[in-house]
Amino acid sequence: MADPWLALEFGADPAERIAQVGAAHEAFLTAGTTSGRVREVVARSWERSALLDPEATAPVDLTDDALETYRAAHPLARVMPLFRDLLGGIAQDGAHLMAVCDAAGRLLWVEGHPGVLRHAERMNFVPGARWDEAHAGTNAPGTALAVDHGVQIFATEHFVRPVQRWTCAAAPIHDPVSGALLGAVDITGGDHLANPQSLALVRATARAAEAFLAGVAPAAPDVAYVSALGRDEAELRVGGRRIRLGRRHSELLVLLVDHPEGRTGEQLGLDLYGDDRRHPVTLRAELSRLRRVLGEELLDSRPYRLRPTVRADFRTVTELLERGDPAAALRAYRGPLLPLSDAPGVARLRRLVDGQLRAAVLAGGDPGLLAAWTATAAGADDLAAWQALARALPPGAPRRPLALARARQLAEEYALPRATFLQRPGN
Repeated sequence: MADPWLALEFGADPAERIAQVGAAHEAFLTAGTTSGRVREVVARSWERSALLDPEATAPVDLTDDALETYRAAHPLARVMPLFRDLLGGIAQDGAHLMAVCDAAGRLLWVEGHPGVLRHAERMNFVPGARWDEAHAGTNAPGTALAVDHGVQIFATEHFVRPVQRWTCAAAPIHDPVSGALLGAVDITGGDHLANPQSLALVRATARAAEAFLAGVAPAAPDVAYVSALGRDEAELRVGGRRIRLGRRHSELLVLLVDHPEGRTGEQLGLDLYGDDRRHPVTLRAELSRLRRVLGEELLDSRPYRLRPTVRADFRTVTELLERGDPAAALRAYRGPLLPLSDAPGVARLRRLVDGQLRAAVLAGGDPGLLAAWTATAAGADDLAAWQALARALPPGAPRRPLALARARQLAEEYALPRATFLQRPGN
């Protein structure tokens, strides 16, 4: 398939595809495994959704005045006229709905023909309801937020059965200054939505929303934003510019962010090169090139430090953990910090971020967080996490056979006794 985010290949029979995926869905609920007939994005979403009852209904978090107050203050409230202008025709044609949710998957606005809205109310597709994957299973807005990409979800690809009569397409929306996820825009309707045009439409609408927000955003030249989790090259956003750095400059940037008070050349050299005595000249050259890339106004020397206030995705994770919110920290975690870097200072920081997040997830014992952690690159081979997940899941949970199998596999790879691979730590 040319575009893995599209639900149907060109010329595919929708009815046949519904039957194929429906059979795979039932097999997954029974055995916890997926077949090749299911798209990769859907299979991974089913695994993340496996803690849910397949007959579940999305819970409603906000109603009445609380909902009105919350969405009036949300950044996407300013974009609603644009959404209505671009998608209003679809929302009133008697066959579709337009929905906008926040970054937690909470529906803020659901608009469309009254008859379609009444049908949607039966599955709690209403303002204030939680449609993230953890509460509503695989669905376009929830999955778009989980993978941070526009996606279609077609009929029986939905994890929860009451939603399988619908097809939807959604795309995430980001803050144009910080890059933070704000929410998603969605169109929902029947099987006819499984076409390239619906996905292209929500993607274009999301980009238009970001462009609109960029035009109304207050200038913030003294704040910079760094993205370095789950990517080999860091990205810096500052003063309306988006700068993608090379590997060595990415390492330097992360090290400087981690030490806002500044670093001497010797300290940076040890963090970057270890005890290699050849580093002083090389480091000065790298810093000189970095200053040209960033601009003279962003990088100080004696000590070396970044001048603006800097916010970084990896610091967001640790700050949320310090506040005692591992669920939010896990949502903010996009993968290991500069995973290909072997710079001693970066490797040490990467272990610190991953270790703190892992410890918080294991300590909580929450099956949803454990499942999310094992779905990350850092948690995929984490035997203790898979053991904890297998213990936390009830015997009938669809994901439990997968957790047991993965724990056994890792125990064998680590040459641990089969009889003890599910013992609790310390037993």
